[in-house]
Amino acid sequence: MFNNLGNVADLMRNVGKLQETVQKATESLGQIQVEASSGGGVVTAKANGRLELLSVRIDPKLLADGDAELLEDLVTSAVNQALVKAREAAAKSLSTMAGGLSFPGLPGMFGAGGGGGA
Repeated sequence: MFNNLGNVADLMRNVGKLQETVQKATESLGQIQVEASSGGGVVTAKANGRLELLSVRIDPKLLADGDAELLEDLVTSAVNQALVKAREAAAKSLSTMAGGLSFPGLPGMFGAGGGGGA
C-alpha cells in the first residue's frame, strides 16, 4: 500500500518542471498550422495545434453566386478537415515531445477520430 508513496513524492517534487513542460507544449501547439480546403479550393480554412480556427478564405466567385447553402456546406467541410489535420498534427507533436511515451487518454484529449471531414 505504501510502495507508491515514493512515486507520489517524486511527482510532487517535479510539479514545477511538469508545469513548465506543459506550458512549452501548449506554446508549441500554437505554432503548428495546418490548412484544408473544400470545393476544389474555393474555401480554405487554417487551424493551429490548439484546435483554434485561424482563418477562412472564400473565393470571391463563390460569393458572387449567392448560394448560401453551398457556401455554408463548403465552409463547414473545410473547417472540419482543418481541425482533423490539426488534431493529428498536435497528437504527433505531443507524442514526439513525450519521447514516444504512451499517455492513456491522450488521443481522446484531441477527440481522435472525430471531426467529420467531408
